[in-house]
Amino acid sequence: MLRVALIGYGYAGRTFHAPLISATPGLELAVICSRRADQVHADLPDLTVVASPDEACALPSFDLVVVATPHDSHVAVALTALRARRHVVVEKPAATTLDEVRRLAAAAAASDRVVAVFHSRRWDGDFLAVGDLLQRGALGSISHFESHFDRFRPVVRDRWRERAGAGGGLWYDLGPHLVDQALQLFGLPDRVIASLAAQRAGAQSDDWAHAILEYGQRRVVLHASVLVAAQTPRFAVHGDAGSWIKHGVDSQERRLIAALTPNSATPPDDESSMLVDGATGEARELPMPRGDYRQFYVQLEATLRGAGKNPVPLDQALAVVAVVETAIRSSAEQRALTVPLSAEEAARFGG
Repeated sequence: MLRVALIGYGYAGRTFHAPLISATPGLELAVICSRRADQVHADLPDLTVVASPDEACALPSFDLVVVATPHDSHVAVALTALRARRHVVVEKPAATTLDEVRRLAAAAAASDRVVAVFHSRRWDGDFLAVGDLLQRGALGSISHFESHFDRFRPVVRDRWRERAGAGGGLWYDLGPHLVDQALQLFGLPDRVIASLAAQRAGAQSDDWAHAILEYGQRRVVLHASVLVAAQTPRFAVHGDAGSWIKHGVDSQERRLIAALTPNSATPPDDESSMLVDGATGEARELPMPRGDYRQFYVQLEATLRGAGKNPVPLDQALAVVAVVETAIRSSAEQRALTVPLSAEEAARFGG
């Protein structure tokens, strides 16, 4: 068994990483770093709990450290783990700035350790479906791709994700998911145009985000808001052979949350999609594959045993942060910008 130390037991650590690690053959969740030992022991009574990342990384007989701390601490904790000669998983985004990811990538290369970034929504069922449609050319040449994360949360909550400062705001929370999926489908964009806003009363950081990635004549629209009560399409994809419209969000997150609550009912599946043939206008329901976030850890476990490929290498995560950061600059400067990757970094992303 590969022994795992989880740093952070907030929303990401408790909802995603702890259950997914525990459900992956070959991995053993053995220690959690958290200041809330009572909550950890309420969920996982047999686990060792330590108070600091330094203490966790110094423990003997550990193979992998998972960093599920606030965004602005990802790099510092990951560097501590690399100095201790551990492999590392970093919650998305890898860092809050491009320079920080470059620093982490240099340290990872020097340590000869594996660093993977938890871009879990590559394993959403609807993303797998749209990837298959594009690969098969079912919609022809794509002219417009639109991806939304719209929610209705009109009340500002007192949590680090919604405070001002590095790593706070909706764009840093959901933007990396939207950007990573777009880059996986279409590669690096020619230019980025974006607008961010704080729309709720009392908002300390952005809670509305709209970005357009330009690929020649193709436009990729990424949008997130917390003031949308109606159900909008999760995906809307249009090509010269047809369209695909998908409603509802992959239910894995809701199921993981429900599993943490005793006697909780299984959340209903409210997803649906429609494939429209451009020549005939015929519309038909398109079944979707079942998503599986656990595949991130399944593939990582194989990688650490020398039998697989890093599921999300730093070269790809670096490109995500570059686009996220460029969108923030575009909004502030009110102009379209190119993504500031070197030719070598762009080549490594494509490789």
